[in-house]
Amino acid sequence: MAMQLCSPSASSSSSSCPCSNPRFTLFKISRKPLRLPSSSGRATAVLMDRSVKSPARGVPLEKRSRNELEEKKPPPAPEGVLVVRRPEIESDRPEFVEKGEEIKKPSAAIDGKLEEFAKKMPIFEPDRLDENAGAGSAQAKPLSVNLDLALYRAKVLSRSFRYQEAEAILQQCISTWPEDGRAYVALGKILGKQSKTRDARAVYEKGCQATQGENPYVWQCWAVLENRMGNIRRARELFDAATVADKKHIAAWHGWAVLELKQGNVKKARQLLARALKFCGGNEYVYQTLALLEARANRSDQARYLFREATKCNPKSCASWLAWAQLEMQQENNLVARQLFEKAVQASPKNRFAWQVWGVFEATIGNIEKARKLLKIGHALNPKDSVLLQSLALIEYKHSTANLARVLFRKASQLDPRHQPVWIAWGWMEWKEGNVSTARELYQRALSISTTTESAARCLQAWGVLEQRAGNLSAARRLFRSSLNINSQSYVTWMTWAKLEEDQGNAVRAEEIRNLYFQQRTEVVDDSSWVTGFFDIIDPALDSIKKLLNLDQNFYKKEAETGAKDNNYNSMLDEQGSVKQDGMSWLDLDSFIKTRLSLDPAKLDLVLDSSPSQAVAAARLLKSPRSIWRPEQRSVALSEPGV
Repeated sequence: MAMQLCSPSASSSSSSCPCSNPRFTLFKISRKPLRLPSSSGRATAVLMDRSVKSPARGVPLEKRSRNELEEKKPPPAPEGVLVVRRPEIESDRPEFVEKGEEIKKPSAAIDGKLEEFAKKMPIFEPDRLDENAGAGSAQAKPLSVNLDLALYRAKVLSRSFRYQEAEAILQQCISTWPEDGRAYVALGKILGKQSKTRDARAVYEKGCQATQGENPYVWQCWAVLENRMGNIRRARELFDAATVADKKHIAAWHGWAVLELKQGNVKKARQLLARALKFCGGNEYVYQTLALLEARANRSDQARYLFREATKCNPKSCASWLAWAQLEMQQENNLVARQLFEKAVQASPKNRFAWQVWGVFEATIGNIEKARKLLKIGHALNPKDSVLLQSLALIEYKHSTANLARVLFRKASQLDPRHQPVWIAWGWMEWKEGNVSTARELYQRALSISTTTESAARCLQAWGVLEQRAGNLSAARRLFRSSLNINSQSYVTWMTWAKLEEDQGNAVRAEEIRNLYFQQRTEVVDDSSWVTGFFDIIDPALDSIKKLLNLDQNFYKKEAETGAKDNNYNSMLDEQGSVKQDGMSWLDLDSFIKTRLSLDPAKLDLVLDSSPSQAVAAARLLKSPRSIWRPEQRSVALSEPGV
């Protein structure tokens, strides 16, 4: 049995309503408390009794006892909203609830303790409810595609060095999707690029907690960070945790093996690489690292077999082709090395390392024009890379003029002011030209970037030689000692210092320095210069400068002398489908860059003649097949603000 209540919520009328106003509508309710907003802002609950005949009157709850009112208090409703609340099962009578008072349930004390306990847990869970919204208006979790789009947006921003915007996006991703490890990895890498190692470590730690230690990518990135900071023991533990989280995570096995190689533990590294092959199957990076180990041990046949397996796993791996080419360069197989370089640029046409190493190789064996062309192609494809300009500047200094080399060095330093080898090579050239004061300034500029890197050790050694030739022997000794503090395994630095003491008549001191070097060498189990990665040779410093500019040395034989030896390896290349033995077909470089890269070989000097800010626009103009370029328009077009 229900009573009738008039409510002014609609314009329709009912004949059973005792109200004469036709705008009132009847609602039939059955013993339910009704919460109506009053003029004072309070919501008043009334209960309609069946015995009351007047529909406009009810029994207010204020007449009930105070104890009954405090038993249960429902949550407050928003103002101006008509809310119908059903009573609880335990009680047949509704209670009056004042605004702002909390509901007291029998389990409230237990829930409070659980809430306090949850706040102390290391695993965090962000708030996904809108606190200002009403009841039942919780925000739904966004779709996973939004996470993919946000991660891509952050990646694009980080490439443009807009790190703050990328960090804000990734922090929002972590707050919304705390269980996904990709946001932690991306944010940690961005913080690592900014040398915020503590913040990056905190992000990785939080990511491991949020993913409950089941994400191997977070463990592996954290291990790489600790390895970079010099915490070798901690890095080992983190790599181990990554392999436990997923034994098929190839990056963890390979990164751990490279760490052991840098520490001289070759046996341990081989064991880790063997486990990687066992759990993950054939992988190009594992085969490549094993091949480098065999090449360092002078087992060329085994190294070639492993390089072949690496290229079979991924024929588009430019790194494997380049590493294989390095092996053939060491074995003085120039024709085979050139064919492998061709395979490398075909696998990755825009790879700056491939064009740079190939150009240095051609310059070393005497093909200067081809070396210039290769480096110019690489610079046209990568106008923001300074290493290509540095290599080209060294070639121009040897075979052209020092002024042209200075122009290229200055442009390279403007492209990347924090690239130490550019300043070191430039200072070396100025020293050779007799500009000692300029060379000192350039060396000092290189050391102002960093004093703890391998490049800094080479810079100190070169500066020490300069001071030795200038007669400042005390300064030369200090520079040699500082260089050895950074890299105690440098044979060149130890022997140069010993030669200095021997020239000064200190034969006993020179012998002591040589003995110290051999004592230092005995502490290293195995030389890891080959295994640190073939990318280390891409950073040309004093050793590569010496190879390029020393006229008395020739590290590779002429092609005519090695033609018979190269023919023995042509069948090996035929298995890869790269070279045909009949006629020794080679890559048509001009046709290749026209069809694959949309570059005009006749206009490669355009990017070199432009300023660093205009190099990108000039490179885009070269890549446009429909662009019309006239020589007389060159200076005008490059001076326009939009170019």
